[in-house]
Amino acid sequence: MYCVKCGVELADSETKCPLCGTPVFHPDIPRPVADPPFPTEKQLRPEEVNRSGALFVLTVLFLIPAVISLLCDWRINGRTVWSGYVAFSLALLYLIVILPLWFRSPNPVVFLPIDFAAICLFLLYVNCKTGGHWFLSFAFPVTGAIGLLVCAQAALLRYVRRGQLFIFGGSFLLLGGLMVLIEFLLNVTFKFHTTFFWSFYPFASCAIIGVMLLIIAICRPLRESLHRKFFV
Repeated sequence: MYCVKCGVELADSETKCPLCGTPVFHPDIPRPVADPPFPTEKQLRPEEVNRSGALFVLTVLFLIPAVISLLCDWRINGRTVWSGYVAFSLALLYLIVILPLWFRSPNPVVFLPIDFAAICLFLLYVNCKTGGHWFLSFAFPVTGAIGLLVCAQAALLRYVRRGQLFIFGGSFLLLGGLMVLIEFLLNVTFKFHTTFFWSFYPFASCAIIGVMLLIIAICRPLRESLHRKFFV
């Protein structure tokens, strides 16, 4: 039996041409059941990586530079001058990136407050080491406001099944207000300006987007029309 397309001789058990892939079919010739002329290719399964082992290796890789930095700083200066920044930065990166990987299904509602709390502690450490007076008047309220906004949005998106447009619309409005708060705290803490200078522009942009999303969420015909046109 031969392939009708490329003329390659075929075995009786072939169902398609091994050269061009053309299906083999002849209504007058019964196809006997026989072993294939070539052994079936065995799919090699990729070697499974031990999750706990890989995370343990990553943990050690984070610990090594932190410990080396602390030892070198202590050996050279007799105290921690710069190594604390390295150790805190590595610990913060570990909490944000590696710690959730230890869990099969990490809950962002749980881990996001931990991340923002760690960021506050890092900023407090920098403030204390540099002798600054900006943590309570600027870093803490800004970080806390951003943390509340992000954690609230994550909780609503996770536990509320409907109303995503309301959530994003309200988030944009709050984000615009956050920009105004940041400029106000900058002016109070660092005396950059006496009036609001730049926060109006992101506030106006966020307000327009937020109001637009809220209007789309409230107006059902408009929402359905946009869904039909843009598949969103």
